[in-house]
Amino acid sequence: MNSGKFSYRGILKALGPGILYAGAAIGASHLVQSTRAGAAYGFEIIWAVILINLFKYPFFEFGYRYTAATGKSMLEGYRQLGKWAITTYFVLIFFTAIVNFTAVLIVSTGLAAFFFNIQLSMFLMSIILLGVILLMLLVGHYALLDGLMKVIIFILSIATIIAFAISVDRGMEISANFVQPNLWNATGIAFLIALMGWMPTPIEASVWPSLWALEREKQTKYIPNYKEFLFDFHVGYVGSAIMALFFLGLGALVLYGTGIEFSTSSIKFSEQLVSVYAQTFGNWSIPIISGIALLTMFSTTLTVIDAYPRTLGGSMAQISESVKKYSSKLYWIWVLFLSAAAALIIGLFTSSMKSLLDFATVISFLAAPFFAYINFRVVKSSFMPKDHHPPKWLTVLSWAGLIFLMGFSVLFIVSKIIL
Repeated sequence: MNSGKFSYRGILKALGPGILYAGAAIGASHLVQSTRAGAAYGFEIIWAVILINLFKYPFFEFGYRYTAATGKSMLEGYRQLGKWAITTYFVLIFFTAIVNFTAVLIVSTGLAAFFFNIQLSMFLMSIILLGVILLMLLVGHYALLDGLMKVIIFILSIATIIAFAISVDRGMEISANFVQPNLWNATGIAFLIALMGWMPTPIEASVWPSLWALEREKQTKYIPNYKEFLFDFHVGYVGSAIMALFFLGLGALVLYGTGIEFSTSSIKFSEQLVSVYAQTFGNWSIPIISGIALLTMFSTTLTVIDAYPRTLGGSMAQISESVKKYSSKLYWIWVLFLSAAAALIIGLFTSSMKSLLDFATVISFLAAPFFAYINFRVVKSSFMPKDHHPPKWLTVLSWAGLIFLMGFSVLFIVSKIIL
């Protein structure tokens, strides 16, 4: 692939997969987990958000790097690495897809029920929401996903930055009898792992932009050069990392020290979450902010239900050549399967948004070292063009990231046994 200079026209043509990535990130991990982190631990926990974004950076960059250098999806890189890599990836992502999509859906369903004041069961609400999403994917395909996400991310970013600025001006209001919680006991460590599991997104999501990039090429009839690919990546990755800090800051400035705890009910949580913004803007803003929050989670759900089926279907095609000709059908089979599985879990097994979300994020964090390792192996392999191998500083950061991920995984397991 051409690695020449990028132009303004080229940037506009390339821009898309990175925005979709940001849309997937600025959902449960930011809107929910970052706000919860700030509310519970204030700015004490900001180091975790900064470090996890730093140490996950190489492994997301590698997904873009491989596609930019070869014109192939990262799934093909796994297959070239060996059948063990793509098969293991498929098995792991099968389970994480079900859990992660269910967790995202339950938050979106709660926000929808709160915003429209609908008194239906979570199961029926999830069916309605899934019906809307499936119709949008069927009618609009990638083009709708791409266009909608750019508008939503822009609106949410502006609203969040303004809310944060107003909160800074108002200052923190900590109760006199407030006792700061301990971050380094079993409860604190479990929350820390849950926060970092989806921050900025699970590492298996590093495959998604490479798949979206190929769809973007079909849409625009333009193949970005290497630098344009990486520019799109950095817009999405750096932007989502900065937004995570704003959400954490909102939780810290508005809720930290007040003694308010977020509910485990997704509908009640939605009401509390909207109140974070309402306390800064005023009660007049509740319909607007709740609408933006709903759009944020809706867009995340939309990207997730598009990305996981693409990934699962693409993985199957790499494992078995005979199923490649059925790739479009596989996509819809996985869309329907994940939708049905998520609705079933919501209807039969859980009404606790917090418990499911924490479980999903912990699972993602514990699986992260494997996904990180195979991404590293792909970009350092002999089938990766030599001139596009990661530079030395990025290689060093990769090893530091692997140590960080494995170290905190061990810490979590030890805390469950000893603490």
